[in-house]
This record gives sequence, C-alpha cells and structure tokens, in this order.
Amino acid sequence: MASTLPEIYLVRHGETEWSLSGRHTGRSDIPLTENGEAAARQVGPRLAGKSFTAVWSSPSQRARNTCALAGFDAGAIVKDDLAEWDYGAYEGITSKEIHASRPGWQLFRDGCPNGEAADDVGARADRIISELRQADAPILIFSSSHFLRVLGARWLGLPPTDGARFILDTTSISVLGYEHDLTEPVIRRWNGR
Repeated sequence: MASTLPEIYLVRHGETEWSLSGRHTGRSDIPLTENGEAAARQVGPRLAGKSFTAVWSSPSQRARNTCALAGFDAGAIVKDDLAEWDYGAYEGITSKEIHASRPGWQLFRDGCPNGEAADDVGARADRIISELRQADAPILIFSSSHFLRVLGARWLGLPPTDGARFILDTTSISVLGYEHDLTEPVIRRWNGR
C-alpha cells in the first residue's frame, strides 16, 4: 500500500573493488567497477515513477557516481554527514585480517582505532534524520552500507549499534517512512533488489 506520508529512499552505492573483496572502505575514494557502473544505471529504471523533492549524496565518488549513473545528479546535494563510517586504522583491510590480530572484533560494538565508534556515526545519522523530518518531503539518498545501516536503526529510535542487524547489498534500495503519522517511523522496505 502506498503511503501519503513522505518516504525516504536509500540507495547503497554500486560495487567497487573493495566492496567486492570485503575491504573496509570508509574515506578512501574507490571508484565503481564496470559491474558497479552497470548496476548503478539500473537504479534509475527501478525508481521510475517516483518523485523526489531533493536528492542527497555522500561526498564519496562511489555514491556520487551511482547517483549520476542512476540519472539523479542534477541538483544533487552533497552532505558530509552521509559519508561512510571512518574505519581509521582498519581502512582498506578485511574483517578476516582484523580478526587475526583482534579476535572477536565487531565493527558496530567495538568501532575502529583512530576512526569512528557507532555513537559517532549515530550522531551524524541523527543530524540527517533531523533534516529529513524538517523537510517533511520525499528525499532520495545515495550513501554507503554501514552508514545507511546506522541511519535505518536511528530512524526507528534504536541505538546505532543495532545497525549490525541490517544488511545492504550494493545498489540496493531501501525505504524509510511512517505508519499512521509522523510519530510512527517505520522501515517500509529494506535491501530491495
């Protein structure tokens, strides 16, 4: 059932070499692969018929290029708060490699040395949510997996660490919205292909 209340569409960027290999990609500006570009071109048709008051993007080229290839770059606003989790010392390495020196490490619980903790990412997500609620309009957002997972958790009023319970594939589309009124935020769809 379509909602008459504003819906926020979230798009995870297309595939990169690092997302493909499982390397943590926070602030490194890694380009899309050919497959990532092809998948990004399919986002536009998947959103056909939808209308947005604004389009926001992470500052990363992978998010901005996904936005452009999807056909939504005209007038898109880059927001620094939409940047991916800052992985600090864990930038560019895989969870398996981290576990070799730090067994049992979990990103959402433990954060990253010289980078962000879940509460840091949650504070950025809260600022974005405040802007979304002030806008009270349909908005399309392009960003990265871990940030969007925290955004989804915070949208529901859950702690940032609960973002660990959500998963996002590359070029997936998720929808945040409301049930009966603006006091009842819900996830209307998650990780749509």
